[in-house]
Amino acid sequence: QVQLVESGGGLVQAGGPRRLSCVASGRTFRSYDMGWFRQAPGKEREFVATIDSGFSTNYAESVKGRFTISRDNAARTVNLQMDSLKPEDTAVYYCKARAHIGPVEASAMDFWGKGTLVTVSS
Repeated sequence: QVQLVESGGGLVQAGGPRRLSCVASGRTFRSYDMGWFRQAPGKEREFVATIDSGFSTNYAESVKGRFTISRDNAARTVNLQMDSLKPEDTAVYYCKARAHIGPVEASAMDFWGKGTLVTVSS
């Protein structure tokens, strides 16, 4: 089992920055594909950003240019630097880890943190 703990959520003014962090307990963290997802009030959970074990990144169009995902394998952490925040960024942000159990993608297992709330005020 992989345990994920997010931190860094809170209240931030529109236009300001915020950094989220996620610490994983897994001892093979460097092999995990990591990501951030969010769920706004009354909406479904959506993709925000991912960074795989080779440090390749992907971003949702809504955050591209404003958010930066990074990882520190030595510290077993994945971070999400959020800049130029907008009220519509308000959501519970979840950290996800994908652990590859076998050689095919179908053998992967996903693990989720409990989330951290980011509230952007205008």
